[in-house]
Amino acid sequence: MANFESFVILAEMRTGSNLLEAAINMLPDTHCHGEAFNPVLIGYPNKAELLGVSKATRDADPKELWKKIRKAPGLNGCRYFHEHDPRVLGPMLNDPKCAKIVLTRNPIESYVSLKIARSTGQWKLGDAKHRRVAQAEFDAVEFEDHLEALQNFQIKIMNALQVSGQSAFYIDYEDAQDIEVLNGLAKWLGVADGPDALPDSLVVQNPEGLEEKVTNFAQMEASLARLDRFNLSRTPNFEPRRGPNVPGFIGTSSGKAGLLYMPLRPASDVELRGWMGTLGDITEGFSQKTLRQWKRQTPQHRSFTVLRHPVMRVHLAFIALLDWDNFAQTREALRMTYKLPLPKDGQSLDLTAHRAALLEFALWLKSSLNSQTSLPVHQLWASQSTMLQAFASFATPDLLVREDRMATDLPYLLKTVGLDSKAPLPVSDQGRVALADLYSAELEQAVKDAYSRDYMQFGFTDWTD
Repeated sequence: MANFESFVILAEMRTGSNLLEAAINMLPDTHCHGEAFNPVLIGYPNKAELLGVSKATRDADPKELWKKIRKAPGLNGCRYFHEHDPRVLGPMLNDPKCAKIVLTRNPIESYVSLKIARSTGQWKLGDAKHRRVAQAEFDAVEFEDHLEALQNFQIKIMNALQVSGQSAFYIDYEDAQDIEVLNGLAKWLGVADGPDALPDSLVVQNPEGLEEKVTNFAQMEASLARLDRFNLSRTPNFEPRRGPNVPGFIGTSSGKAGLLYMPLRPASDVELRGWMGTLGDITEGFSQKTLRQWKRQTPQHRSFTVLRHPVMRVHLAFIALLDWDNFAQTREALRMTYKLPLPKDGQSLDLTAHRAALLEFALWLKSSLNSQTSLPVHQLWASQSTMLQAFASFATPDLLVREDRMATDLPYLLKTVGLDSKAPLPVSDQGRVALADLYSAELEQAVKDAYSRDYMQFGFTDWTD
């Protein structure tokens, strides 16, 4: 049995946390101190302090109150909701001596109960004769926000437990009213004697079915039917995560103003670097430290990257694969293991063979991006959405320039930092073979299958549109 020194009930409003707290407080030498870290109260309404700690002291440093709770006689804990002080959640979740009790409830039930409680002002009920009756009006947008907050909190808890190798005691709203489950919780906490009966200080406030509690029940049913409960529309992403590749960034500055280019390979670096050189001094080879210094020294700066149509991206990546010496082993693996019709080194492809090989490469990319091949996903054909996520781990670009809109987007970017250039704008790289001579509907579909997230995220249409 785990030797816990404290506990926390990780719950939300209207999930039965008051009842669960009452049940826990029936256990010998076990004390739950309410919503100890609720920003608007300390423990319970109308209390000025908890365990000798004032609300002002707690707000200045919530860890002081958590220390008091942990060191109080017996086994002590509190209830914590996602809206409570986030500064104390980490110490709770990371402490293996703190028992995590995760209390959940059907989200639509908790949402309706919350709406009714806010309407009546009644948050607990000790006797049915004092019950205030009201109905809730379902709001689809409001419910989706409610659901997202609950899910995000649960994901955060689950991830913290997984990373630290801990487990939790999961209990549902209905389980909290089951005496056998409550006795199981007592055993898990290491408390010798579980409760003999349910707490009699609280009763269920709204026992009716949802149809009786919601004024627009039919509308609610229709709205819930449209919700993707199981996230069926999500595009799975098994592509390896990447670092931000800060050394590849290119900066230019003139006085206090400057631009930072964050390339998505393969990129028109030569043309863009030349154009940026007309604006000021070029700086490259950044580390994260030197890039922060550059940003401080260039306070009026903007960062950008250039999005390329996925078909053009695959086309240019394939040319690099054929031409670059450092891809010799990759070419050999693609020929021998994956049977792609690539020329041997020193040989070339005619237009028909190039078209066929490009299509096979595009078809192979789907497996590559799903981490189903022995070859690593090279940055030249990594999805642009994954590359942008990598940038975001350090800093997000201010502007996503569309390659076919550079003539419009780059002058706008200059205007935002008060720079001007008379130099010709960069022209995008088209490769040594014209894509128009290689393009087919089959190629477009193969690229769509491989880069479905990019098409969805960035609104790409067919390359010929």
